[in-house]
Amino acid sequence: MSDDSIDLVIESRRRDLGDGFHVRRILPYHKRRMVGPFIFFDHFGPAQFAPGEGMDVRPHPHIGLATVTYLFDGAIAHKDTVGSDIIIRPGAVNWMVAGNGIVHSERTPPEERAAGMTIHGIQTWVALPKDYETCDPSFTHHPSESLPVFELGGATARLLAGEAWGHRSPVEFPWGIWYLAVDAAAVARFDIPADAAEERAIYVASGAATISGRNFSEGNMAVLRPDCPVNVEMRPNTKILLAGGQKMDGTRKMDWNLVASDAALIDEAREGWRASAKGGWTGTRFSLPDGEDEYIPLPEDR
Repeated sequence: MSDDSIDLVIESRRRDLGDGFHVRRILPYHKRRMVGPFIFFDHFGPAQFAPGEGMDVRPHPHIGLATVTYLFDGAIAHKDTVGSDIIIRPGAVNWMVAGNGIVHSERTPPEERAAGMTIHGIQTWVALPKDYETCDPSFTHHPSESLPVFELGGATARLLAGEAWGHRSPVEFPWGIWYLAVDAAAVARFDIPADAAEERAIYVASGAATISGRNFSEGNMAVLRPDCPVNVEMRPNTKILLAGGQKMDGTRKMDWNLVASDAALIDEAREGWRASAKGGWTGTRFSLPDGEDEYIPLPEDR
């Protein structure tokens, strides 16, 4: 099968998030802003924290999207303003719906900080459809054992969201979505049906894979053409992500951590974040998660 089924190749770009923590940014890309509802795709790690060190992403706001965190290694303590306080570990999924506004922090848990830890995972944002982008915020933790796991051509597939190969994820999302983590300990081969999802992409998180006859290494994404079957061969010790879904109901604007179909919603959220900080988080649009007293200012206010 030729690489005619591959529409675009995206090479990850290194981004410094501060405090020496780097990620590989895949989406958005100048030639491709979204794949299905996926509007943001970051690959972090593997990174090693020495004892006493860790990740500290201070409280910050989101609107108009759902954040999806999936770990290969390590742990992250999540807190948000709908009262969530939970540690995510490999194989589980944190699904946070921002809607009209939520604030959260992500930090290394105390036990892992004391001992030292390797962190490795994927964080994506999926745009909420227009009818839901100003819904009430919510958070759902999906433990590892709640997600379908099945054999796929010699690899192990975990269905994070949507439907695939006769399985259905318990994750609820009001738009067509397709998201799987596939792990091959040995050589694995499988075909992706043409109708698996309207828009589809394959990201190589570690190892290497051949996609429709074309070789891909770690950090690269293949965006697939619609309505084309695709053959995948994974080398031993390879991890890939399959991501996509229904084409989104229009374009989205993104500014900092804020996503919306209407720029006015972003402007209101930006001013709301600034006013909430000045107002001490009391009686304001945004607040801080319980136990937090830090926050990330707007980029121009730093």
